[in-house]
Amino acid sequence: MAGRALSLPFRRRRAVAGMATALASVLGAGLLTGCAGTGGDSGGDEPTRATSSADILLPTAGMPFDYQIGGGYTPPEGVRAISRDREDDPASGQYNVCYVNAFQTQPGALKWWQDTHPDLLLRDGDGEMIIDEGWDEVLLDTSTADRRTQLEEIVGEWIDGCAESGFQAVEPDNLDSFERSKGKLTQDDNAAFAQALAERAHGDGLAIGQKNTTDLLDRHEEIGFDFAVAEECAQFDECGDYADAYDDRVFAIEYEGEGDVGFDESCSSWGDRISLVLRDLDVLPAGEKGHVFRTC
Repeated sequence: MAGRALSLPFRRRRAVAGMATALASVLGAGLLTGCAGTGGDSGGDEPTRATSSADILLPTAGMPFDYQIGGGYTPPEGVRAISRDREDDPASGQYNVCYVNAFQTQPGALKWWQDTHPDLLLRDGDGEMIIDEGWDEVLLDTSTADRRTQLEEIVGEWIDGCAESGFQAVEPDNLDSFERSKGKLTQDDNAAFAQALAERAHGDGLAIGQKNTTDLLDRHEEIGFDFAVAEECAQFDECGDYADAYDDRVFAIEYEGEGDVGFDESCSSWGDRISLVLRDLDVLPAGEKGHVFRTC
């Protein structure tokens, strides 16, 4: 968003980590049969069914959450939901969200894109690749229907893999890449691609989360998002926007040492509504020096 260019690298984390679980262990046998519910709050920390499909399960507002995209580890006591990289395994007994870098190249993957799909890398008027300088990632080109279709074939297979591995949901990262595109991408471009990914996820029986950017909150139903994953929403006074849009189904991550709003203050403001976790900036696995994990 305008005026936030310097803060963007600190708002969006990248996975650096590299089977399937029984849904009954996560959701309870009683949720596996019968008709779809209303999608409203279940009154506990059990996920609830989405109205669009009897096979899609939504997270429940406020369920204790851990953000493990930097490498999976045994979930802390009391945690009921986690997010992990798509190349990691889901955790038994958890509501598992699958991290997919959908709008930019994952670190270390640029050569594969250059060798196999160079036309899907976003370029400026001089033919130079447009890079997210904060993370040294090249933006993917969502600017035309044809390119979005090609990208959906690639990213869609990753989403298929999330479902096959046993995840219950997916979070496609860098929805806000239009902000870093030097005018080559629009909100409409990324919204259209996100809608295709939402259809793919729902077809796989997965819920799908909006990752950051309040700019598209007013279109979340049109796109098909089911919940939100918001980084540093307390720091940027955005938690209420996400909470209102998604009936408090928000996984919010604050990072230690970033910004002026302390975690205790964030908990006082939002801990009774949304799932809020404090992590270290590198989202390190437990046991590694610098690892930070706190919930409200």
